Amino acid sequence: MNLQNRKLTEIRQSGETYILSVAMEKAFLEKWESYEFVLSQNGITENVEIPHTVIEDTEQYLIYELQITESKLNTFEEAGAILPMIVMTEGEEEKRVTIKSNNDYIELLQIHLGDGLILHPFTTKNNNIAFKTEEERLFARIDHAEINEDDELELYGLYHFSDLVSEDIKRLEIVAIENKTKTEYVFPATLTSLPDLYEGKIWSAKVMDNGFYTSISLKTFVQTARSGSFSFILKVVLKESGEQAVLESRRITMNVNNINGQSRRRYKYADTTFTITCKPTKQRKFLSVKASYYKPVKRRIGKARKKVVQVVRSKRMQKIYQLAFKVMAKVNPVNRKLVIFESFHGKQYSDNPRAIYEYMTRSTRGYKLIWSADRRHMEKFIEAGVPYVRRFSIKWLFLMTSAGHWVTNARLPLWIPKPKHTTYVQTWHGTPLKRLAADMEEVHMPGTDTERYKRNFTSEAAKWDYLVSPNGYSTEIFRRAFQFDKEVLETGYPRNDYLYDANDEWTIGRIKRRIGIKSDKKVILYAPTWRDNQFYRKGAYKFDLQMDLDDLQREFGDTHVIVLRMHYLVAENLDISAYEGFVYDCSTYDDIRDLYLISDILITDYSSVFFDFANLRRPMIFFVYDIDEYRDTLRGFYFDFEEKAPGPLVKDTEGLIQEVKKIEQDGFQPADNYDEFIDKFCYLEDGRASERVVKALFDN
Repeated sequence: MNLQNRKLTEIRQSGETYILSVAMEKAFLEKWESYEFVLSQNGITENVEIPHTVIEDTEQYLIYELQITESKLNTFEEAGAILPMIVMTEGEEEKRVTIKSNNDYIELLQIHLGDGLILHPFTTKNNNIAFKTEEERLFARIDHAEINEDDELELYGLYHFSDLVSEDIKRLEIVAIENKTKTEYVFPATLTSLPDLYEGKIWSAKVMDNGFYTSISLKTFVQTARSGSFSFILKVVLKESGEQAVLESRRITMNVNNINGQSRRRYKYADTTFTITCKPTKQRKFLSVKASYYKPVKRRIGKARKKVVQVVRSKRMQKIYQLAFKVMAKVNPVNRKLVIFESFHGKQYSDNPRAIYEYMTRSTRGYKLIWSADRRHMEKFIEAGVPYVRRFSIKWLFLMTSAGHWVTNARLPLWIPKPKHTTYVQTWHGTPLKRLAADMEEVHMPGTDTERYKRNFTSEAAKWDYLVSPNGYSTEIFRRAFQFDKEVLETGYPRNDYLYDANDEWTIGRIKRRIGIKSDKKVILYAPTWRDNQFYRKGAYKFDLQMDLDDLQREFGDTHVIVLRMHYLVAENLDISAYEGFVYDCSTYDDIRDLYLISDILITDYSSVFFDFANLRRPMIFFVYDIDEYRDTLRGFYFDFEEKAPGPLVKDTEGLIQEVKKIEQDGFQPADNYDEFIDKFCYLEDGRASERVVKALFDN
């Protein structure tokens, strides 16, 4: 269960009572003699105590259930936000802290008070959960926005108003308001149902069928505004007559995670070129469309910036940066309590570094923990709420050269020197099936050759002080393939602790709801590796989806969904629009560990994911349509994969269908070698690998 201190994990409504589940870190609570949950409001001294019970007790957290009734909320007669809070005391010292929201559509959990009033929860600007009473109103939100190939802005969204049903609606209208002049432009919208997107959400029964869609020609924005910005509201016109026959929403907000396809387009009208941009506003996440004159000078500046980036990344600048790194490592004050974490070259907050980081935040005091983040992926670290520094920035240079420890799961650039005072911990990122580094006979990757690849790899590995290994089998291979002769921490993989700590129905349900998968659907996870000889350029690999999704949907569309998880080096943007509700592309999902937990079946090929997934003791199918080429030409294997794979090997979609049907009809019947496989590769996995790594590296 992925928990955060003082964070709302779930909220639901039962009649006129709101039931909240809140995670509280034990170490946080132990600092205080006593604590209680209360409702509080600015300007009112009296608090209202909230009944609470512990519904779950984990190693680090207590999960409290709070029951907040309408009557308790109505105790506050003054208008304004009512916040659930925790009041902690020790002697005369008192501390009050808020409860953080989970940012779902919590405002849709409404209690109708009569006289046109409603009571509902909401998320404050500071991301806290609060409650308020207000006049009944129309709620509206944009969830999907895209500028399509026909030069139209397409919008999909949801609306909600008490017991409003489609039969009562005469028409829907999207109103675009030009922000400078406040001029309104009205566009028709159509009613639509969005069950596949929102099934399983706590509010789905109220709004799942209350969807709307509209498309607006880009010409509208340049004809009317000529370099202006627009905000939007939804208008519902009812069939009845009179002044109350029209409902209007407030300014429409936007789900920042669902901007599909193009969000910016250059558009020419009347011999003038414009740039149309669709995005949420920074502060309040309102839907905003801006039409601005296309400025070639600005474009040239953009090109110049790209040139600067190219210069910065040139070999000459690397040498200068390397020299600066060496100088800073000597003159910069050493901070042995500073730990820099990096996962997959700064692209993810995930894997073994994440597990070690999260364990240290809970158990190891006095260390400063910072993540190295690629400039194109910093949003992931912002969303995760972890401290980060932009990779290769000046601040990053200062921190890296003063840090006592580096913890990473992939190679750093070869030109980066390691300071003498820094302990470099390499966790790597998988149990090896395919040959690695010095064990490879021939390298087919772009931008290198066999000898140079091996030489660079072993030169980088020589900087490592510690190497984390999941088992004895891997230790032997790592030492030889990486030519590593320093200390190996044979502890199990820290990232797999999560598969033991969080493998419960509650967590699985939360993850499914986050992705939008219906709770009653079984999940098939397809997580293949990359092919060395199929690439666009260095670090960007092609991948052709060989399975027939039409056949799979015909067979399993009513009972299953397929979750795709491409390797982080694969650069494909898969078009799965025809399989909405059946296929989910989770290639950019923050951490694959969540996808393991929700999956009933794993389909993979030669990826190391099956070594991790085996900890869950669930069925695996190996889709190896190119095994002969991969085994004999590209990589080669460390053991007889065809004989020892812990599941059936198939080469086409028909074989996949047959194996899934066997599992559904007969239940999971492990292969004869399944237990032997677990004993060889997973014998150290027990949910405490992170603890063993941290104790070995930091507790002393």
